[in-house]
Amino acid sequence: MPLKLRLCSHPMGNPQERLDWLRLARSGGIGPVTIRDLIAYFGTAAKALDALPDLARRGGRSRPVRICARSEAEREIETLERLGARLVARPDPDYPEALAALEDAPPVITVKGRAELLQAPMIALVGARNASANGRRIAADMAAGLARAGAVVVSGMARGIDTAAHLGALDAKSESGGTIAVVAGGIDVLYPPENAQLFDRLGTKGLIVAEAAPGTEPAARHFPRRNRIISGLSRAVVVVEAALRSGSLITARFALDQGREVMAVPGSPLDPRCRGANRLIRDGARLVEDFEQVLESLDGFNRPDLKFRENLKFDTQDTEINTLSEADRVRDEVLSLLGPSPVMVDELVRQCHCSPPVLGMVLLELDLAGRLERHPGNRVSLLMQAA
Repeated sequence: MPLKLRLCSHPMGNPQERLDWLRLARSGGIGPVTIRDLIAYFGTAAKALDALPDLARRGGRSRPVRICARSEAEREIETLERLGARLVARPDPDYPEALAALEDAPPVITVKGRAELLQAPMIALVGARNASANGRRIAADMAAGLARAGAVVVSGMARGIDTAAHLGALDAKSESGGTIAVVAGGIDVLYPPENAQLFDRLGTKGLIVAEAAPGTEPAARHFPRRNRIISGLSRAVVVVEAALRSGSLITARFALDQGREVMAVPGSPLDPRCRGANRLIRDGARLVEDFEQVLESLDGFNRPDLKFRENLKFDTQDTEINTLSEADRVRDEVLSLLGPSPVMVDELVRQCHCSPPVLGMVLLELDLAGRLERHPGNRVSLLMQAA
C-alpha cells in the first residue's frame, strides 16, 4: 500500500473498540484494503469512522457515506451471542496470524466452535464438488492423517471434496488437530442444505468461520472472497480433483499470491475432474499422494520462510495536517493522470512528485468516494461515474 508504515503494538483495548471495528467493516462501500489503509493512517477504528464523511467529500462523493450505526453493530453482536458464536476483530490476540498478514485481511470474522483451532497449523484441502468416489476417499484419508498429526484441515464445506475433508478430520477425533469450514454466507446460514449434520458437527467439534454478517445468503460474488480466506489461513493448499475452471483453482491462485505452498493430487488424464489438478502439477505445484508427503513438503509444520507481519500503523504524529494540505495540492494532478486503464501506484508517485503518504491519502479519498478501482499488482484506475 502507498502509505508509509511503521511497526507498533496495537492491542485490542475494550469491547467499544471491537464494536468500532465492526461498524467500519459493515459500513457501505468500504472494502478490507480501504479499511487497512484507514487504520494505518488514523490508528484506531473510532478515528477512521469520524474521518469517513470528510474524506469521501474531499474525494468528490456527492452522497453521504453509509456508516454502520452503533445500534446496528450492537444488534449483530447480540445475534452472534444467541447463535453461540462470537466476533474476532483484526487487532484481537486470537485473530489468526497468517490471515492478518494479508493486505486484504477481513477486518472482522465471526467464529463458532473450537476457536483454539485458529492458533494451530492449518492446511487447506479443496477440490471438485462432483468428486469421484476415489477422490473423496483420498481427501478423507488425507484429512484424517493431517488431523492426527496435529494439523487443522481448512475447507469450504462445499459438496464433494470439501465435505469429505471435513468428515475425515472430524472422524479422526484428534485432540490437537481438527477442521475449519470457511463459509461464503453468514455463520448461521446452511449451504449446501444436505450438509446439515456436518454443519452442526463443525459448530461444536470443529470451527465455522464467516466474514459476512449473520443472515447473509451466499451469492456468487461471495465465494472468491471465501476462497482467499481458506488459503490465507493455511500454510499450504492441497487440491484433490478440480476441473480446469473451478473455484479450487481460484483458491490455488490466491495461495500463490499469498506466498503459500500449492500441492495437488494427480488424477487420470481421461477424467475432466482431474485436469485442473494435473495442470497445477504441470505448472509447478508439488505432487502429493498422501498426508505424509504433505508434511514432508512442509518439513513438518516448521515454515521459517513464511513470515507474518506485525500490526501496522501509519506514523501520523506531526504529519497529518501537512499530508492533508499536500493532498489538496496534488489531487487534481492525480485525477488527470488516472483513467480507465490501470496504472502503477509507484508511477503516480513519480509523476506527481509527491510522497507515498500524500498520494495514499488522495487515493483513499477517491476510493471512499466510489471513484477508484484497485487492481492486483498495486495498480489503480479511475471509475468514471462518481458515487
